[in-house]
Amino acid sequence: MGDFQLLARGIALAGCGIGAGCALIAGIGPGIGEGNAVAKALEAIGNAVAKAREGFGRQPECKSDVTSTMLLGCAIAETTGIYGFVTGLLLIFVAPGMFMNYLK
Repeated sequence: MGDFQLLARGIALAGCGIGAGCALIAGIGPGIGEGNAVAKALEAIGNAVAKAREGFGRQPECKSDVTSTMLLGCAIAETTGIYGFVTGLLLIFVAPGMFMNYLK
């Protein structure tokens, strides 16, 4: 293996490590935000559920639509940390192998 290939592998691995670190920083933001505002987050989810229950009382025939919309909104609001974590794992475990195959 030549010096250039060795350097290219080192750069690829360093890039994967830096990218994984940056992606995992995405998990810190929601952690800090939820840690500082856990009362407001619970209040907001409680308000969403309360308003959904009010909607059920006014129009019982729309129960499935309101429930699915409420659950989808709560799920989307809570998944940013998961996306950052999965991206970091992919960069740590999958990307180095892909780059090494190209640099042979």
